[in-house]
Amino acid sequence: MPVPTALLKPPAAPESVLLPGLDPDDELLLDVEDSSLPESDAAAAPDVPEDTDMTIDEEGRPRFVPGKDVDPIRRAETRKVTIPPNRMSALKSNWTKANSLTDIDNPRYPPLVDHCKLQVRMNTKEKRVELRSSKFTQSAEALQMGADFVSAFAMGFDIDDAIALLRLDSLYIQSFDIKDVRQTLGPDALGRAIGRIAGKDGKTKFAIENATKTRIVLAGSRIHILGAFENIGMARESIVSLVLGAQPGKVYNSLRIIASRIKERF
Repeated sequence: MPVPTALLKPPAAPESVLLPGLDPDDELLLDVEDSSLPESDAAAAPDVPEDTDMTIDEEGRPRFVPGKDVDPIRRAETRKVTIPPNRMSALKSNWTKANSLTDIDNPRYPPLVDHCKLQVRMNTKEKRVELRSSKFTQSAEALQMGADFVSAFAMGFDIDDAIALLRLDSLYIQSFDIKDVRQTLGPDALGRAIGRIAGKDGKTKFAIENATKTRIVLAGSRIHILGAFENIGMARESIVSLVLGAQPGKVYNSLRIIASRIKERF
């Protein structure tokens, strides 16, 4: 064992190793293409024309190749609308009649099938209507429009009023609770408030609908209003006044003013 203080010998330099078949006097060139290779190996891939080719006209403006019309890939979507138990019988009775049944053997449903191009079925076990888009569906909003149509019918609107949602884009549905207007209403006061809104034989409700050009549904303490945005606001203001205790005569006078203003607009 050498002494720790002894000098270490420097490592021996590695001997040069010659490659077989090469002369040490010859030079080895790197990164240089060999002209002796066959043309088949050095052939480049052919140029493929692309749709993004650009040419420049005489004025120096770029001109691109016209794009191709490609059909968008659409995924089938589904909507499920729950139907209240008190509207199931009305839905069954209007399932074919309200949709303009043309042939008993081959029924057609213009609002959903012909107009929106949707696939529809009624699930009586779970009490809901299921809608699904298909390859024939042309509009991306058709599925939501169909769901709004079924929801409007489930709220209690007439089938003709619900169809108006499909034909007009300016119609909306707004819902609110009577207790949101006045939270201190007891059971008896709630019933009186509903009676004040409806009126005798529905006279007050019809007056509000005709003056504001809306449709109103009283479903217990819930009130649903269908119409244009401004008309919904006027109808709701009249209903809130009745809930807060305003006299029906004053509400009628305000409705006459509203009706005259609407006539002046048109």
